[in-house]
Amino acid sequence: MVKDLFDRIQKNKGPLGKWASQAEGYYVFPKLEGKLGPHMKFQGKDVLNWSLNDYLGLATHPEVLKADADAAAEYGAAYPMGARMMSGHTDYHEQLQRELAQFVSKEAAYLLNFGYQGMVSIIDALVTKNDVIVYDVDSHACIIDGVRLHMGKRFTYQHNDVESLEKNLERAVKIANEQNGGILVITEGVFGMRGQQGKLREIVALKEKYNFRLLVDDAHGFGTLGKTGAGAGEEQGCQDDIDVYFSTFAKSMAGIGAFVAGDNDLISFLQYNLRSQMFAKSLPMIYTLGGLKRLELLRNHPELKEKLWANVNKIQNGLREKGFNIGDTNTCVTPVYLEGSIPEAMVMVNDLRENYGIFLSIVVYPVIPKGLILLRVIPTASHTFEDIDETLTAFEAIRTKLQDGTYKKMAESISETSEA
Repeated sequence: MVKDLFDRIQKNKGPLGKWASQAEGYYVFPKLEGKLGPHMKFQGKDVLNWSLNDYLGLATHPEVLKADADAAAEYGAAYPMGARMMSGHTDYHEQLQRELAQFVSKEAAYLLNFGYQGMVSIIDALVTKNDVIVYDVDSHACIIDGVRLHMGKRFTYQHNDVESLEKNLERAVKIANEQNGGILVITEGVFGMRGQQGKLREIVALKEKYNFRLLVDDAHGFGTLGKTGAGAGEEQGCQDDIDVYFSTFAKSMAGIGAFVAGDNDLISFLQYNLRSQMFAKSLPMIYTLGGLKRLELLRNHPELKEKLWANVNKIQNGLREKGFNIGDTNTCVTPVYLEGSIPEAMVMVNDLRENYGIFLSIVVYPVIPKGLILLRVIPTASHTFEDIDETLTAFEAIRTKLQDGTYKKMAESISETSEA
């Protein structure tokens, strides 16, 4: 007898879903309220917010708010109504594409409705079953899901390990030669959890030997790295060697949408073969005109990035000076590693939010090894030095409680109460 497809849903809610009864509404799916920015409300209390990717503070910039409001007043939320190919194409979409391409030093660019679906579709369009994909094992979920669609061979290399990459490229070359295929290497410009830049310079140095094409997801690098803010490739002096450059608007651009950039032939091909764009509604005018204003500010106001990095340097230097382990981050993403269990982590986050007014993201096993707790801090240009000092003081206090067993005792007490 065929079993009910939904039996699995009742028995296994997934690695995160199994915690829903304890975590939902507080640790996951929390509801922040108030004006977007460093100071918001959580469950009726004022909190200092370190969980927004609004790196340059553009989300509430007066010129951005006006551009968004003017676009909404003139066009509403629906225009253009239809897919780009059929009825959703405008001069403004083309203008934003041209300006984005110029900004990241590529011949052309193409707008995408969302970063996640865009990346999945880019990977799907670029490779056939005869091609081989080699990608960093710590790649973002959108890359992993895009690779899952691939009907051919794929290999992961150890995170940011060029020696491991080369070993896998050797395997890829043999298969590609046998199948008359090509090789696509995928990495991130900035790894959003650990804060490391992808080793782009070292990767592109292998291109001549192994004849691969390189796709870089630079979601966290665009707007934050490089002399002009053009990203990790500009920062490392190898932007020209990135064949497919991708970024989302959901970070530095503080909006919705994304883009892919490369040479004219590549973008022309993607324009006619990206299924996620061919069969989906065009990016609404609010985000298109809003994107033009955001890019204008990013280009013409370097002080935004300078303020961001002043905050990044202050909080990262402060954490290091106080003996905190922040790994080897060399970007704005600031991970704080502590030792402890998942129950201890939950008690600690509750203490941070309820008693210290600090709101941030927490990461535990299986994303990171057992016994570690990662507090991910995202500095922005909107934070102040006073915010940073307050946070450093709070971190010292919670570390003491974690090390002296306070959180462990509290977690055990809660467990005993819930069992009773």
